[in-house]
Amino acid sequence: MTVDAVRDKPYIVAADIGTTSTKTLVIDRDGRVLASHSIEYPLFTPAADRAEQDPEQIYGAVVQGIGAVVRKLTITPEQVLCVSFSSAMHSLIAVDEQTKPLTACITWADNRSAQYAEELKRTGLGQQIYSRTGTPIHPMSPLLKLMWFRDNEPGLVKETYKFIGIKEYVFAKLFGRYLIDHSLASATGLFNLEKLDWDAEALGQAGVTPEQLSELVPTTHRVEGLSAELAFAMGLSESTPFIIGASDGVLANLGVGAFEPGVVAVTIGTSGAVRSVVTKPQTDPEGKLFCYALTEDFWVVGGPINNGGIVFRWVRDQIATAEAEEARRQGIDPYDYLTELASQVAAGSDGLLFLPLLSGERAPYWNANARGVYFGLSLSHQKKHMIRAALEGVMFSIQAVSASLERIMGPATVIRASGGFARSEFWRQMMTNMLGTSVTVPDSIESSGIGAALLGLLAMGEIEDLSHAHQWIQVGKAHEVNENDYRVYQQLTSIYSSVYHQLKDQFDAITAFQQQHLRSPQT
Repeated sequence: MTVDAVRDKPYIVAADIGTTSTKTLVIDRDGRVLASHSIEYPLFTPAADRAEQDPEQIYGAVVQGIGAVVRKLTITPEQVLCVSFSSAMHSLIAVDEQTKPLTACITWADNRSAQYAEELKRTGLGQQIYSRTGTPIHPMSPLLKLMWFRDNEPGLVKETYKFIGIKEYVFAKLFGRYLIDHSLASATGLFNLEKLDWDAEALGQAGVTPEQLSELVPTTHRVEGLSAELAFAMGLSESTPFIIGASDGVLANLGVGAFEPGVVAVTIGTSGAVRSVVTKPQTDPEGKLFCYALTEDFWVVGGPINNGGIVFRWVRDQIATAEAEEARRQGIDPYDYLTELASQVAAGSDGLLFLPLLSGERAPYWNANARGVYFGLSLSHQKKHMIRAALEGVMFSIQAVSASLERIMGPATVIRASGGFARSEFWRQMMTNMLGTSVTVPDSIESSGIGAALLGLLAMGEIEDLSHAHQWIQVGKAHEVNENDYRVYQQLTSIYSSVYHQLKDQFDAITAFQQQHLRSPQT
């Protein structure tokens, strides 16, 4: 392709396949998001330990979303340099030889394999597999999901042609090929970080062969050859290159420019994560942190939390329903109204703590049985205290992961914030005071999509390395630490941790009771 031909292709389309929606972006060569489109889809919870989605709905959202965002900007197919992908991790779908799903898309939040995780962690084998694969032993992991299917659905396993994730499903539908990038593969618990290949012992535990999994490719791998029908539906040409891309977590680091020593990315959307970049695979001797691939030269170490913005939604819908409705009547965003109420309470919520473990927890506890707890509640506490305590609880979870990361990476010098929470100055300042470190926010919070676009440029040979991110990403004014609030949170951190550890056995007991007596309504 000539230089002039490349200049005539000024746009990159980024498709970010998330847990609750697929967001598509059009980004120019200066890193500006020119158009975006989001399509939501439901999560089905037919039982307390299940979390599933319809893979066809997600595939449809990708195709429709790309078409919508391209047409929204009224660009021609010839102006699109490439389409590059970001995707949520840990999903699992069984398909037959015609790529027909034999199961739902089982998401990271599915806990049906919790017993298998506990059994594997009780043996030395669990730590050995973690040290080679970088994926903590937890029900989120496809390794554990496959172990559950091995014992509970042997007939289905026999019928299955491939076990794949949601992005693999999308690419198989688009191009008829089963491909998985090293980044998503490194989040399966089945991928050897040093060999960049499937791990034989992990596959043996899962009861699958390499032939039942997708072909491993680098995150910069490109595929071409759309059908005329699909090309028309997406406003592209049949020869538009598709870059397989990486996982949303590692791309979020790239998209906020957090890929240098001391720079830590914190993302809070529905869930959340704390991540830092290293130049070679590195696992945690205590098994509390993940290690996932970005490229051959960059690996991301960190930990995810289950309960981010979903906690605020729970507070809105279950605790502050009257306040949320009043806000709507006044034409105010309920979240803004509840945040204002929380700001009327001092740091520490007058001694009220909330463990926001509403859907179990991943890092640093990796405990699917953990549950939410208000601790220290007294007659003097009001609803505004409960709201603030819930928001602080999310930050205590982030602080716990940050402490684990600091143990092996050293202290952070700056934190880059992204995700929906980054829109709130109140939450950003709360995190600054909780972590005791300056927090900055990039000019665009679409970090995973921006990261996917940068990776697309690299895959197309348009940039030499990922340091080009510095030309794209501008950060706003830093939030500085309020020392008084920081001291308050330091004092409460040890209490928060102690409450969790003292209740650990009771979490197991109440979970057993819930599984025996309760079923979640389908949503």
